[in-house]
Amino acid sequence: MHPAPPPPITEPDPSALTCLGSQVGPCAACQRTTHKYGHGGMPLCQWCAAPVLEQWGPHVRHLNTRP
Repeated sequence: MHPAPPPPITEPDPSALTCLGSQVGPCAACQRTTHKYGHGGMPLCQWCAAPVLEQWGPHVRHLNTRP
């Protein structure tokens, strides 16, 4: 059985609905609104993160490489 396709990009990731408005930002891949900043935030929405997590596992973390 295949997973359900993601909703249209205009609909936010469910994580964006459960965090502070100041922690919301665009997904780094598809630009969907998601919980991007602060504790529990991640640069990708759940649909863009799924293939990454499948390949790298649930312990992969985004590292800030800014100087």
